[in-house]
Amino acid sequence: MTPVAFTDAGENSANREQAGGDTLLSANNDEIERIEITLLLEAVYQYYGFDFRHYAPASLKRRIRHCVQKEKVASVSALQEKLLYDTASMERFLLVLSINVTALFRDAGFYRVFREQVVPRLRTYPFIRIWHAGCSSGEEVYSLAILLHEEGLYDRARLYATDMNEVILARARDGVYPLERMEAYARNYVDAGGSRSLSDYYTAQYGRAIFHAELKKNIVWSQHNLVTDGSFNEFHVILCRNVLIYFDQSLQDRVHRLLYESLITFGMLGLGQMESVRFSPCEHAYEVMDSVEKWYSKVQ
Repeated sequence: MTPVAFTDAGENSANREQAGGDTLLSANNDEIERIEITLLLEAVYQYYGFDFRHYAPASLKRRIRHCVQKEKVASVSALQEKLLYDTASMERFLLVLSINVTALFRDAGFYRVFREQVVPRLRTYPFIRIWHAGCSSGEEVYSLAILLHEEGLYDRARLYATDMNEVILARARDGVYPLERMEAYARNYVDAGGSRSLSDYYTAQYGRAIFHAELKKNIVWSQHNLVTDGSFNEFHVILCRNVLIYFDQSLQDRVHRLLYESLITFGMLGLGQMESVRFSPCEHAYEVMDSVEKWYSKVQ
């Protein structure tokens, strides 16, 4: 005869109850964390004026969890307390939440389109105002300065480079970068249509590349928060690259309106490769210049 397998109904029931309890506990923990994050973001906004409340939730949660580990605190609530009483930890928090992935001539095709389509339009203006919104540590601002210099437009241009993070802005203003990065940056420069040698624009010293003062003279560095601040000028070109992807839809719409209001008619907007004016409140007001490299012209 085949042996009959017996099961303990009480044991199975207990296992199911345990599994159900674990699921409920996990759900409760997720809800508590959600509330803690909401309160933390509100506290940061109320006390420091930095508004992260409408950033994309998934990315925001990952970064806040990283801050909890980095600050060696037990919970998001404990992180909130530390941020409110310790300005140094708040500066570190901003560095984590600020998106600082950048490089000289990042996405070379973007700069080739600038040379081929944007520059000819800029030649028609006696003076040029360009806004680089969310400039991070400045590599892409210096990329644009080099490009304008080579196209003979730099002397009649003013570049406004803004970011919400003052620590990052200070680094950008200094224009000093690790020399070891320059080899990769030089390849980007050539791919972007550079006509000289990238080393012509910096001095190598003690393992650092220091950009020449002549390249910095027409750059204005300033703190500006796309989330809370308004327009401060009218620009012929605005670059806002790889910033919108970290915002939720309502905040993206707000920033699109800000960029639109800050462009002159026939001004040009450059976005990141994963960004677009499609489905924005201002979509109807733009003409596509290059759909791959995300260049647009304001036509109304």
